[in-house]
Amino acid sequence: MTHKKIVVLAGDGIGPEVTKCAREVLEVIGTISGQKFEFEDALIGHSAIEATGEPLPQATLDKCQQADAILLGAVGHPMYDNNPGAKVRPEQGLLKLRKSLELFANIRPIKLFDELLHSSSIKPEILQGVDILFFRELTSGIYFGTPRERSADGNSAIDTLAYTKEEVRRIAIKAFKAASQRNKKVCSVDKANVLETSRLWREVVTEVAKDYPEVTFTHMFVDNASMQLIRDPRQFDVVLTGNMFGDILTDEASQIAGSMGMLASASMGEQTSVYEPIHGSAPDIAGKGIANPLAAILSVALMLDLSLGMPNEARQVEQAIADVLRQGYRTVDIAEEGLTPEKQLNTEQMSEKVKEVLLKNKSVVSSQ
Repeated sequence: MTHKKIVVLAGDGIGPEVTKCAREVLEVIGTISGQKFEFEDALIGHSAIEATGEPLPQATLDKCQQADAILLGAVGHPMYDNNPGAKVRPEQGLLKLRKSLELFANIRPIKLFDELLHSSSIKPEILQGVDILFFRELTSGIYFGTPRERSADGNSAIDTLAYTKEEVRRIAIKAFKAASQRNKKVCSVDKANVLETSRLWREVVTEVAKDYPEVTFTHMFVDNASMQLIRDPRQFDVVLTGNMFGDILTDEASQIAGSMGMLASASMGEQTSVYEPIHGSAPDIAGKGIANPLAAILSVALMLDLSLGMPNEARQVEQAIADVLRQGYRTVDIAEEGLTPEKQLNTEQMSEKVKEVLLKNKSVVSSQ
């Protein structure tokens, strides 16, 4: 069996804490399956700036380009938040990574574990059965458009929102392909009543839809979509949208799952893909050992499924998490009122529970 090379970009804040847990779960999967994983660490974000002066050193990019998959923790540091004049910022490393690897498709599953129905601020009867798959275009739009500048006098600034037909087409194809294997519905989200780029987006998505007659598709303005996600999230199957709209909507959708600490993502192109929890670096809790590692562990499940050709093992990880939650264990972000102290776990303890269940479930299957 060949070795699978995994580059780990722990990054900033709680990134090192949660990627450590995710890596250990992947090692357990290796023990169970016999698959060999080779891990290599590299720098990104603030930690990379501190060490090298760059948010994405060339050495990191070289490693990533040779990897079978990339596990990313989080990028960001509060010292930059109140310094808009900073020329080098942690997030530049993340954007450069996406652009350099042509990771144009960001995939974010929004699926609620039944055990966490009461962790969300939304009524359980609205949430039951929600299963949404977001496809967010990731390497174009307003985050990458030019010109992008501040005026010499500091009184004005420009960001440019731009898309080409091909950039829209390739992400739309991925969304429609996924929908054809799910509930055969695509909702394309834009702002075509105001933005010229959205009118182009709508035109191209309509063209792509003709190649998937089995898929029902609709268009929705982003302001309406943001309301519908809370009012009736079960109406959505696959949601297709642009870079900035997707960034905002998927963070909103995290409240459906009860916490950002429960949501994984995959950033994919045609070759190497990056897997990461959608939460940020959370500097307010970094180093306290209370971060929820389940989003990072679920990102490993996505990696197993989409990049490593191990879908059965991906389901094993998801099942182990469901079992741990069913047993009543929680981290602080998903803990309900009245939870007994022995059921509230820190980062490491939650990871250990998942690993224990993985090994136990494997021994049960082996004995049958």
